[in-house]
Amino acid sequence: MKNFEDSRKALLTHLKTHALRTDGPFVLASGEVSDWYVDGRQTTFDGEGARIVGTCLAAMLHDDVTAVGGMTMGADPIAVATAVMAPRPLKAFSVRKTAKEHGTGGRLVGPVGPDDRVAVVEDATTTGASAAAAIAALRGEGVTVVEAITLVDRSHGAAATLMYQLGVPFRSVVTPEDLGVE
Repeated sequence: MKNFEDSRKALLTHLKTHALRTDGPFVLASGEVSDWYVDGRQTTFDGEGARIVGTCLAAMLHDDVTAVGGMTMGADPIAVATAVMAPRPLKAFSVRKTAKEHGTGGRLVGPVGPDDRVAVVEDATTTGASAAAAIAALRGEGVTVVEAITLVDRSHGAAATLMYQLGVPFRSVVTPEDLGVE
C-alpha cells in the first residue's frame, strides 16, 4: 500500500467482500437489532485482510503512540497486524474483560505499561462501551491513552461523544455509508 487512501480503499473492498452481511436481522453486542452486520474478524483474521488493516491503521496513528490494543478479542488481530505493518516500532496488547487470578494476573496482556502512549482499537463500534472499558482499564494501570480508532463506526455519533467525554480523540476508517448500508 502506497498511502493511507490506497490502504483504506483496499480495506473497504475487503470488508464488503468478506465481512459485510446484509441478510439480518442481527443482534449486536449493544442489544440493538440491525439488518446488517460487519463480522470484522473475517477481515482481521485473514492474512491479506490483516496486512491491509495493519497498514491502514499504522498510517493513521499519532506519531507518539508506542502501543496499540483494546478489548480482547476483537482488538487482538488489529493490534498485532498494526504493530507488524508499522514502519516504526510498536507494541501490541490486549485488555481482558476481567482480571486473571493466576499467573501474573491483571487485565492487561502484552508489553504495555505506564511509560506507553497507546491507541485503543476496535473492529466495529456500536456504542463505544468496549473502547471506554479498555480506556478505564488502561488508565487504571497508569497508561496514557492518546486516541481511539475503529475500523467501522456504526454508532451514529454516540462513540465520538463518549470518547469526547473521556478526553480521547476518536476516528473511524469506514462508515456505514462507505459500505453502502444504513
